[in-house]
Amino acid sequence: MSWSAIQYSRFERERTRPARDLVAAIPRDAARRAVDLGCGPGNSTEVLAERYPSASILGIDSSADMVAAARERLPRIPFEVGDIGDWTADPAVDVILANASLQWLPDHAALYPRLVAQLAPGGCLAVQTPDNLAEPPHRVARALASSPRWRGKIGRVRHPDRHDAAWYYALLQPLCAHVDVWRTTYHHALADHAAVVEWFKGSALRPYLAALGAGEREAFLAQYQDGIADAMPALADGTVLLPFPRLFL
Repeated sequence: MSWSAIQYSRFERERTRPARDLVAAIPRDAARRAVDLGCGPGNSTEVLAERYPSASILGIDSSADMVAAARERLPRIPFEVGDIGDWTADPAVDVILANASLQWLPDHAALYPRLVAQLAPGGCLAVQTPDNLAEPPHRVARALASSPRWRGKIGRVRHPDRHDAAWYYALLQPLCAHVDVWRTTYHHALADHAAVVEWFKGSALRPYLAALGAGEREAFLAQYQDGIADAMPALADGTVLLPFPRLFL
């Protein structure tokens, strides 16, 4: 399944809040050049532009649908369709923002130092990645994918490996003048269990759904929602609190 800007943006307020928290923590008062790697529909790029209104900003995403939505949202900012995994700055930039994008890429031991090398002197790499592989939405998906009905098609689907705060600190500390790493758990109040499914249809479930036919997707999602209902009991009014840990650096 390709990325859908409409699906992703259904929870834009909740998805944008970590970007705001991350950009607010960047220890630079000004920037001449900045890039948003994995810009999505432009919500994080908008936050970056608000922080640095005089900067020359570029947004890059691998999804043409996301880039089209970003261009419509921010017509004065250039956006490109491209692979953020092999992006190279020319010239070097003052700020690299990667909000909920690098977790889709492998080999962080090489990727993160390569991004640091694209910074101008005094530049800043600002990254936020979901740190929720141990949370119910991922656990339910993995258990369902390995069940007898589905394991033949999606039993081997895996998200790229992620690392903890100490791993990233140890990787970047020799390369940077200062490294600040923190972890925040957001608790998003969603309307019901169906809303949890809709949230992850736009992100973590994509690798599973991509390997299934249309009818199979509906059956998988129905079972997934049943599993979510069991793992994440609703509050008295039907609201479901979605715990979502995120790692920042």
